[in-house]
Amino acid sequence: MAQSYIIDEQHIQDLVKPMGYCIASNRITVDGAMVGFMYREAPEDEDDSGWRFVAGDETEDYMDNPLNFMMFDVNYIANIDRAIIPYLTAKKGSEFERVEGKDEFVKY
Repeated sequence: MAQSYIIDEQHIQDLVKPMGYCIASNRITVDGAMVGFMYREAPEDEDDSGWRFVAGDETEDYMDNPLNFMMFDVNYIANIDRAIIPYLTAKKGSEFERVEGKDEFVKY
């Protein structure tokens, strides 16, 4: 069964410069949850931005299931949650947690 993502491809706007793919939780891309935690690790390949996005309410069992995550262009996640945009230039090793109820993040 194919996933039904929160934003259809034809509704995607160019909000950030191309920077490669990221990995995001289905809680964000399917369920429409806002990004609660994001971190940037060493890229797995030249097309990988290194960014990883989760809602922050995923259970351990959820996190352990690779079917709950998918690769997306970083711009797709920015279209779901524009609050991530100012942080996308952060270096590898950076981690950010959303300030509850706000469109801002703090270093974790």
